[in-house]
Amino acid sequence: MNQQFTWLHPVLVVLTVLAIFYAILNFSSLKRVIIGRPMRTKELHASHNKLFWLIALPILSADLYSSVAYGPESGITELISLGANAKWLIIPITLATILLLIILITSYIMGIIAYPNGGGAYSIAKDNFKKPLASLIASSSLLIDYILTVAVSVSAGIEAIASAYPAVAPHQTALSLLCVFILLIMNLRGVAESALVFAWPTLLFMLGMIFLIFYGFTDEIQHGFVQHATPVFGQFPHGLTTLLLLKAFSAACSSLTGIETISNSVPIFREPQQRSAIKTYIALGSITAFTLMGFAYHLYVKGISVDPNNTMESQLLSTYFGHGMIYQVIIWLTFIVLILAANSTFTGFPQLSALVAADRFLPRAFTIRGDRLGYSNGMIVLAGMAGLLIEAFNAQTNALIPLYSIGVFLSFTIAQIGLVRRWLKVRGNLWQVKLAINAIGAFITAVVSVIVASTKFIDGAWIVLIILPILVLISVTIRRHYDQVAEELRIIPEIMRPSTHHVVSIVLISGVHRVVLNTISFAKSLDTDVIAVYVGFDDDSIAKMKEKWNEWDAPCRLVTLKSEYRSLLSPLSRFIKTIETHEGRPDHVHIIMPQFIPRKWWHYILHNQSALLLRAWLLRHKDVVITTVPYHLNK
Repeated sequence: MNQQFTWLHPVLVVLTVLAIFYAILNFSSLKRVIIGRPMRTKELHASHNKLFWLIALPILSADLYSSVAYGPESGITELISLGANAKWLIIPITLATILLLIILITSYIMGIIAYPNGGGAYSIAKDNFKKPLASLIASSSLLIDYILTVAVSVSAGIEAIASAYPAVAPHQTALSLLCVFILLIMNLRGVAESALVFAWPTLLFMLGMIFLIFYGFTDEIQHGFVQHATPVFGQFPHGLTTLLLLKAFSAACSSLTGIETISNSVPIFREPQQRSAIKTYIALGSITAFTLMGFAYHLYVKGISVDPNNTMESQLLSTYFGHGMIYQVIIWLTFIVLILAANSTFTGFPQLSALVAADRFLPRAFTIRGDRLGYSNGMIVLAGMAGLLIEAFNAQTNALIPLYSIGVFLSFTIAQIGLVRRWLKVRGNLWQVKLAINAIGAFITAVVSVIVASTKFIDGAWIVLIILPILVLISVTIRRHYDQVAEELRIIPEIMRPSTHHVVSIVLISGVHRVVLNTISFAKSLDTDVIAVYVGFDDDSIAKMKEKWNEWDAPCRLVTLKSEYRSLLSPLSRFIKTIETHEGRPDHVHIIMPQFIPRKWWHYILHNQSALLLRAWLLRHKDVVITTVPYHLNK
């Protein structure tokens, strides 16, 4: 931030703290404004219509197709140090990527045949492996990849805008974080369910890229397919190694994420669902392959170089159209479709995390639907983690790419191996052909996984390779905890029956006033032994308390405790232990705390909130039950 704006930092901090405080105290009203009205559970499926495959194509293709904007560039960026002679390598690298795309789509079509109701890598692994390790690796890989998809797509979208408007470049990180925040709010409101609205930008981007490719062919017919800027084809640059070539290929593979979206979404298609999903896969694969190859070819013919401040797409567009209307339209469509690719992840991540949480491998909070019927906790976690990555890597796409696609190819491999096991088990019509397709797919994706992990290891892939087993271990630990809790809470109906307990109720008081009257009345209504406890910091306050209590005709037994260190916690803890050992050894000690509720949120600032601290502290006692009795103020 510029020097003249440094004064904004403390102002923003103060405003943020006040906003958080207001949100906590008046959360319901604020939530309604931002998120919208709560929705009934019966509204969950009200707006879900089955889609014709041509309409489903742009809806489900944003994640995969949007990556054509940065996939070829990511590959050639790895070879930039070799000079201009390396530019032609974008052609064979893109061809290899397209071949892998064909293999993956063919393999996933087999997945649709095997699981007509939709089945992602997690479901396939869970169904075909006895032990949960494979399914947990698949789910953890995909969850990490979803987070990276948001970070990469948003960063790439902002980079596209920064290429057209250089003044945006210094603020890429802040704008990327703002985009993630807006996506979070949109999805918490449920806007993501308006899939038909979001289909149009993707469709227009497809048409824009196809127009760009055909315009490029027209230009080459007029000016030659070999122009003055076209690099020499087939000349291997000095310093090119197999490892470097594999590194470039692994970076280009970032354009293949999102392939699993269609196989996960089979239920949204019109009947026949399997055939419609397969048609969509074939159409998407054909368009993506054509776009990748055409885009890479024109980059080669025009001799476009890698520029960290200007994307290769922007350079190619400006070569053909300058910075006129067509340039602006396609650049803005690129930005929108990349943001939509990130938006689609706000559906995939929460759904997968909810599925895994339902199997007790993630916290149950992920299975809870919010007011707008979406898995809001998963959305918040996704946005938070993606925001951390964007901040850590300064919203630089090429810096995030090394972390990208490792998880997705690992999950591809597990899914393909799972399908191989399925065909061996169920067999059926043409099972040998299906087995061969998925076996080849498993082998290829396993090789690519090793290539991606090894070539990107030093550049940041080690982060994912460390986080992945940690996430799997956390999942196993969570499942073990839930199993232990379930076992401990299980009852034997014939033996275990409810029984009465001896309870001593302790009412914490700070004086003699209506709040205490309200609380003592509640305590005496419970038919338990009631003791009022007052903690004083000096002898005078204790004496005054005893005098007022006697003037009030001592509604119950009063115990005064002196705290020379002005702490409430220590004397209360000692008194509770005394009660548990000497007061007829009660089964439970019931702590009753009065708390008055102000009418206005800012009144909380003016009052001591010690009840919150006491409640948190006293919960550590095993046989202590805590109750808060509210007293609502009228003024």
